[in-house]
Amino acid sequence: KSLVSYYKHQNLQIKQNIYKFTHHLCFFRSPMASLQLSSHFLGTNTKKHSSMSISRTYSPVPCTRLFSRKFMSCSMSMNGCEGDFKTPLGTVETRTMAAVLSPTSATESLISAVSELKCQPPPFSSGVVRLEVPINQQIRAIDWLQAQNETHPRCFFSRRSDVGRPDLLLDLASEKDNNNGGSSDRDLVSVAGIGSAVFFRDLDPFSHDDWRSIRRFLSSTSPLIRAYGGMRFDPNGKISVEWKPFGAFYFAVPQVEFNEFEGSSMLAATLAWDDELSWTLDNAVESLQETMLQVSSIVMKLRKESLGVSVLSKNHVPTKGAYYPAVEKALEMINQKSSSLNKVVLARNSRVITDTDIDPIAWLAQLQSEGHDAYQFCLQPPGAPAFIGNTPERLFQRNQLGVCSEALAATRPRGASTARDKEIELDLLTSLKDDLEFSIVRENIKEKLNSICDKVVVKPQKTVRKLARVQHLYSQLAGRLRREDDEFDILAALHPTPAVCGLPAEEARLLIKEIESFDRGMYAGPIGFFGGQESEFAVGIRSALVEKGLGALIYAGTGIVAGSNPTSEWNELDLKISQFTKSIEYKSTSLQRIN
Repeated sequence: KSLVSYYKHQNLQIKQNIYKFTHHLCFFRSPMASLQLSSHFLGTNTKKHSSMSISRTYSPVPCTRLFSRKFMSCSMSMNGCEGDFKTPLGTVETRTMAAVLSPTSATESLISAVSELKCQPPPFSSGVVRLEVPINQQIRAIDWLQAQNETHPRCFFSRRSDVGRPDLLLDLASEKDNNNGGSSDRDLVSVAGIGSAVFFRDLDPFSHDDWRSIRRFLSSTSPLIRAYGGMRFDPNGKISVEWKPFGAFYFAVPQVEFNEFEGSSMLAATLAWDDELSWTLDNAVESLQETMLQVSSIVMKLRKESLGVSVLSKNHVPTKGAYYPAVEKALEMINQKSSSLNKVVLARNSRVITDTDIDPIAWLAQLQSEGHDAYQFCLQPPGAPAFIGNTPERLFQRNQLGVCSEALAATRPRGASTARDKEIELDLLTSLKDDLEFSIVRENIKEKLNSICDKVVVKPQKTVRKLARVQHLYSQLAGRLRREDDEFDILAALHPTPAVCGLPAEEARLLIKEIESFDRGMYAGPIGFFGGQESEFAVGIRSALVEKGLGALIYAGTGIVAGSNPTSEWNELDLKISQFTKSIEYKSTSLQRIN
């Protein structure tokens, strides 16, 4: 109690000293246990890999690495993929405290609530409990995340604004759906999280059993308990070193979470435990208490200025000299009468080295300032780079039985004037090459939705969607699932879309594997969340992997169809990464304290 009282009334520096003290305590615990937990995180699931034998020999390592590894495992909790998905949890519940006026008061309330839960524990051997405190002011979730210690695993997901577009899910909703309340979080703007109450990760591709393992920890009665994460573009491809910590997929229910709503906010803490996985309620409480002591309530508003770093070098893979022949090779296959290939998406990664490390959250805030019509995301497992993005493309959204997706393809720049912008829009709408590229995407998504839905609507058939720097051909599609358990089939059916892979998907994937010399990782993969009532995934394009000491890898791709021109496609790649590169060359991002 005295520690909590001390924490409440001291400044940020004292809070950081408490963090360092608890961090050093971790050092005196068994280093072997740390290594075992690290390998546990890396996906050595005994149920999935029963034929695999892994042995490790301990050798002394520098103290700094020990601290890092131990803190990683302190934040790790349990891998839910190793549990028995057939056995329901004892409880999945949400407890809401009285509303407060500030993040500081919310933090105090949560610390007290966790202590009370420890004194009066739920009588179950497994469960999930979310403790939440409403805050009577709207605070940006990304500002809260920026204030937290970067050693924690982090996640961020911001919904895009759909103002001006029809809500096809409402058109499809039945009276029964409406009576059941529909979505309870329609005003949720964005979510930021640190730590993991439970995570889900493996080196094997995401399976139906993995989906059921995640669903085990979710409930429609607790719609804000969600697992945020993503999957690789090619789950069967070889994982490169920079993508290793992400596995084939990675999801986590955050330990501490900040929800930004229209007009208000919420701070929440979640505990998850399962005695069968040797992660008890006591373990979960102790881990959460450690994390809560490190939560900063001093939230600084990030101003919309540049990041204060300078680009020292920028190198592309493939180079321009290698990209042109790759496009020509793809066109040769597309134009062969014996080939079924209609389209293939060829990607490029651009390694940007800067004079100082790029702050991924500040960079994401830069992207958010011009990305109201896009999703923003950050995914950072323990000890991993940060994968951030500003993607305009939705893979799917599910609300109960309603599911919607969209077709987005073909690209043009925005015009310098209203008249010029309209000329470019008309050119895009009347281009036969771009109509072909777009139609391939739209009809393929429609066909896939028809395979899992009773009814599919397309509205509009084709229009132009304008973003800050580019404009695309666009259409919405929606359908009605036969049952909620078909959610896994949505992912299996829709990913990868022709917009990021090609058509037919398998032929395009094989050509990508042959031509591209780098690992896409989660670029162009599904990024989003699973929830008990609602799930939503974006396509992880317009994205970058930010690594300490190594700058960033910025990813982009273009669709190659009959009539594509290598020079135009290369210029399109430059246009697509410009939102990243133009924000990292001027004066530093400044902070403004939120009272």
